[in-house]
Amino acid sequence: MSDLLTLRVRLAAPAEAVRRALTDPAELRAWLAEHAEVELPHRYAFWGRFTPEGDAPHQRLLHVDEHILRFAWLLGGVETTTEFEWTPEGESTILALRQSHFVFAEALDGSTVRGVLHTFWSLALANLNAYLEGRPLLPRTDFTSADLRGEVLIDAPTERVWQSLTDSEQASAWFGYPIGIEPWVGGRYAMGGFESGEAAKVIDLEPGRKMSVDWGPVGVSTWELAESEGKTRLTFVQSGFDEGNPPYAAWSGSVAGLSELRRYHEMADWQPIWLSVEMPANA
Repeated sequence: MSDLLTLRVRLAAPAEAVRRALTDPAELRAWLAEHAEVELPHRYAFWGRFTPEGDAPHQRLLHVDEHILRFAWLLGGVETTTEFEWTPEGESTILALRQSHFVFAEALDGSTVRGVLHTFWSLALANLNAYLEGRPLLPRTDFTSADLRGEVLIDAPTERVWQSLTDSEQASAWFGYPIGIEPWVGGRYAMGGFESGEAAKVIDLEPGRKMSVDWGPVGVSTWELAESEGKTRLTFVQSGFDEGNPPYAAWSGSVAGLSELRRYHEMADWQPIWLSVEMPANA
C-alpha cells in the first residue's frame, strides 16, 4: 500500500505489559485518549479531546491476537487502518505501528485531519514509553483548542538543556533527525540540516533562557527555560498561526521530540526509542 506509514520503537517493558497498555481501557485512558472502551474481541474504541475528530468513537476492531491489534478508524470521511504489532526482545518489546491513508502533503497544508496521523502516533508512542517507564507524560495535543502550550520538567541543569536545544549536533541526536541551528537572532533553524535548502528563522533569543523560531504559516515556536529546584522547566509554545486551522501536526511532532530530550538528559545510558520511520511512497 503506497500510503502506509510505519513507525517502530523499542519499549522498555515486557510484551505482556505492552499488550496490556494497548488493550486495557483504564491504561489507554492514562496515556492515549480521554475516553476508551475495550471489549476484546468485539470492541476497541477511543475518543475525546486528545483524539483527532474525537467527538465520538470512530474505530472498528478488525483483528486481535497475542501479538497484533488491528482496527479501522474513520477520519475525514475515509476509513483508515491502524495496526499494532508487538514482539518480545529480551526485557524490552519492539512495537510496530502501521497506519494507512497518510499523505505527507496533507500534513504540510492541513487540508485533512489525516495529515496529523504521523505526529499524532509519534507523540502517542512517546507517551506510551513514558507511561511504561514511569515518567510523567508529555503534553497531549488537545484537538479542540488553539492554545498550543505545554511544559516538561527535565532533571538536568538549565545550562545543559539550553546547550542541547541550540547546538546542532546535540539537537540532531535527541530529535533523531538532522537539525542545523544558528543560535542568534536572524540565524537559520533548518530541519534536515543546512544542506536541505530550507530553513526557518530565529527571531528572538535570550541566551540560556529563551529562543523563538518563525516557521511561516505554522507560526512561531518558542522554547523558554526556567530553573526549578535544580531541574529545568521547559515551556513550549506555538503562536502566530491561523487559529481556524491550528498546526496540530507540527505541534505534536515537536512535543514528541521533547520526550527524547528529557530521556537524553536523564538516562546515563540513553538510547532513543525510535528504531525506524518508514514514510509512504507518496511522501
